[in-house]
Amino acid sequence: MQKSNFVIILLLLAAATRAQEIDLDPVTITASLSKQKSSQTGRNITIIKGEAFQALPVQSLDDLLRYIPGIEIQARGPRGSQSDIVLRGGTFQQVLVILDGMRLNDPNTGHFSSYIPIAPSEIERIEVLKGASSAIHGADAVGGVINIITKSFAVKEAEKRLQASGAVSAGEYGYIYGEGGVNYSSKHINLSAGVITNKADGVQQRGTRGFFDNTTFSTSANYKITDKWNIAYRFAYDNRDFAAQNYYTTFASDTASEKVTSRWHQVRLGYQTEKESLTLDAGYKYLTDIFYFTPLAVPNHNKSELFQGLLMYQRRLGEHTALVTGANYQNKNIQSNDRGEHSLYIVSPFVTVSQQLWRGFHIRPSAQWVVFKNISSEFVPQVDFSQKIANWQLRGSVGKTVRDADFTERYNNYGRPLVTSGRVGNPGLLAERSVSYEAGADWFWQNRLKFSTGFFQRFHERLIDYSTTPYADMPRKENLTPGGVYALAKNIAEVNTRGWEADIQYVQPLAGKQSVTVSAGLVVLNSKSSDTVPSFYISSHAKLLTNFSVIYQCHNLTLSVNGLYKQRQEQEAAAIHAVISPDYFVMNGKLEYGFMKNFSAFVQADNLFNRKYSDLLGTPMPGRWLLAGMRFRLDSPVHRGNQ
Repeated sequence: MQKSNFVIILLLLAAATRAQEIDLDPVTITASLSKQKSSQTGRNITIIKGEAFQALPVQSLDDLLRYIPGIEIQARGPRGSQSDIVLRGGTFQQVLVILDGMRLNDPNTGHFSSYIPIAPSEIERIEVLKGASSAIHGADAVGGVINIITKSFAVKEAEKRLQASGAVSAGEYGYIYGEGGVNYSSKHINLSAGVITNKADGVQQRGTRGFFDNTTFSTSANYKITDKWNIAYRFAYDNRDFAAQNYYTTFASDTASEKVTSRWHQVRLGYQTEKESLTLDAGYKYLTDIFYFTPLAVPNHNKSELFQGLLMYQRRLGEHTALVTGANYQNKNIQSNDRGEHSLYIVSPFVTVSQQLWRGFHIRPSAQWVVFKNISSEFVPQVDFSQKIANWQLRGSVGKTVRDADFTERYNNYGRPLVTSGRVGNPGLLAERSVSYEAGADWFWQNRLKFSTGFFQRFHERLIDYSTTPYADMPRKENLTPGGVYALAKNIAEVNTRGWEADIQYVQPLAGKQSVTVSAGLVVLNSKSSDTVPSFYISSHAKLLTNFSVIYQCHNLTLSVNGLYKQRQEQEAAAIHAVISPDYFVMNGKLEYGFMKNFSAFVQADNLFNRKYSDLLGTPMPGRWLLAGMRFRLDSPVHRGNQ
């Protein structure tokens, strides 16, 4: 990385000696399923307000996640085309993404986890829980949990208020962007709706252009029936149509395109008093995936369904004791000309108790019994604890995690008449499991600064990943060719991941209607596998990752930048002249100026230094990309005379 780049970062961070006031120890629900100060949970949690999407130079949710401390986004394409989410060096299947308590991870593949069916205008906050969470949230919560909480589902009794916002922009390569939403709240009802769209011809790639046409629409309502009962409903539509060249292979013949469409329904019935609450959630996700390896090839046509229900009961047993218990049910199905027709279910009852044993000390034991169809069930315990000493919050956690294979890992390429090479599923896969522990501390200063640091380690057994396997060693050969080399999904005997992380948030107002907000993170990782042949995704995570965001406001002017620096293992694919460099640095910037009362104009530059880079082999990301646009905002109480 050039010295000039470091100088720019240091100048921006130096400007952040003061910034706007914000709650650095907010209430969270992700760590314990009940409301609790984040510092008391014993976990490293980062909470981002939904407004950050409008303030930063981002145009999709995976763009926003990319610069949250501790998250590694391995992007195959820009603006929501496809990204793998990685936390603490796991694989992309080991991060659980949930929306208002309902899991989004698709039964077909973890590659779709970043397709979050929510418009940014509907987001109240995003809570990122780092580390083992299977005892609370069930299977897949290995590296951590990303919980999106929306305005309508989080709403409380409030004055009548109408909020509306919208933005449009255009840029190079035929780029068009639009985003907007509206929210109405009153004592008894909350209504919300929003949309976001990203479309471009894309940059020239080998044999094709990197086009994308991605749109998400969501709407929801929450109605307070009585003082104790409420009912809520959400519907969302998500469509991603994009060039997918070398997203899954490093073949020169690959000129792929893909279209992924999903529909999301969620219903919640809730009961709440001062001492207890009961909620029943039901969710249904239907997703279609059409993948063309070449324009003339017979496409892979996959349809997946996820039915789920979550029953949760909470009760405060005393001044310092709270109980949460319930059960989760999942039914997963797939119909595919490539993977066949399959179904499975998971049932997992759980219980967690939060207890303050003495002043400043909190402990939370949790347990979940995860029952998989056709494979052995798993008992998953965990204990988290924290101790407050002056401005320090000491924390620690020990827990077990589990994850079952998705349908791609089990059945990929099983339905094709002839497979000459590529990734092949394995129906005999066992559920992976691990034991994780972590120890860390948070330091607070005058509600202006929060510094978090910690060490973590994860011992994996039977981790599921792909590794190069010759024809002779393949467990099933019916549609394979002798002499072929394949990537087989396997249970790796042991994988040991250890790391150190540090996050910082610093905020406070400046004189003269100025403010600066800074968020930054650093993660150092090392993974060792018992297999002599390196597996694909475990070896692809960053060994060192630092990302940051800075927002400077002065009257009507806002300057925001975000960026990241990543070190990882070098890779090369000579057939397509593709290289994974040992490191890279990218930074984006946006300048916005407000005029009139509710309008502003902005210019933005992504990849300011025009860095050539790829997160995954064969999928080059765009160089410098310029765009400009306008934004509208309205936030107003609704008076009787306006109704």
